Amino acid sequence: MGHSRRTTGFWHPALFYRGEAQFLDGCLPFVRDGVLAGDPVAVAVPGARLALLQKALRAEIGRDADRVRFLDMGRAGRNPAWIIPGVLRDFADRHPHERVRIIGEPIWHGRSELEYPACAQHEALINMAFTGRDVAILCPYDADGLDGRALADAARTHPVLLDHDAEWDSDDYAPEAVVDGYNRPLPPAPADAPNLPFDWDAFERCRAFALDRAAAAGLSDERGRDAELAVSELVANSIVHGGGTGVLAAWREQDLAVFEVRDSGHIADPLAGRRPADPLTPGGRGILLVNRMADLVRVHTTAAGTTVRIFFAR
Repeated sequence: MGHSRRTTGFWHPALFYRGEAQFLDGCLPFVRDGVLAGDPVAVAVPGARLALLQKALRAEIGRDADRVRFLDMGRAGRNPAWIIPGVLRDFADRHPHERVRIIGEPIWHGRSELEYPACAQHEALINMAFTGRDVAILCPYDADGLDGRALADAARTHPVLLDHDAEWDSDDYAPEAVVDGYNRPLPPAPADAPNLPFDWDAFERCRAFALDRAAAAGLSDERGRDAELAVSELVANSIVHGGGTGVLAAWREQDLAVFEVRDSGHIADPLAGRRPADPLTPGGRGILLVNRMADLVRVHTTAAGTTVRIFFAR
């Protein structure tokens, strides 16, 4: 595959592949050439393809493959909102003065309808998060396993597209439209879902409520404490930034414990919670912590108010 690839500046292509051979043809040269050039390289793809690429890379360059950071995106990127701060920025920021190469595959066959809008928004937000950085982020898309919507959205969230035969500029590139388009009202909470209106005086009751509902949903003690911490951060954020009051609700949804916080605030910054915390700046860690703790975060925000829904797997 003889594609021209930018060697400086921000480069964020989608790679459409069909089958393992095309996956390797598209990804292996990107990784191998980076290693041989001395660039820091990371690969974050789902487990089976991760093992495939590791094996092929070791066959080509031997022990030099150990210089690559390999991550199972199925675990590291389970929550799409955590991928930018916890996977991409976490690696790129360790090498601020070098050309960084990353393969990231956040959308794969098996991602649920519940997860997909957050995945598409994540891909769009990469462009805002890395503008001006000397970073190449190659995003593989399984053209056999994914539906037409995912492939069409890839063309809207990536300025450059690749397949086995060619490279071309995307005529449909419109990342802001994808972020806005998936900022949709969430499905209604169950009518019988317990809820707790809150203000600052009810903060401790919210923590107790979260622990109680986590246990009722079957979360382990450890995950229950994670849920309590995430809910506490959302409630505090509502009190400080969302008008001083809100409503906390909780319920079970299949094998997930769900917590929802509604308030009258508006999250105007699309990258809120997706920037690594600056150790020299107080605050700004609430939504970031929520993104780290939860298995999935869905947000609907307008000038009239914000709903944040967080999910924890049992």
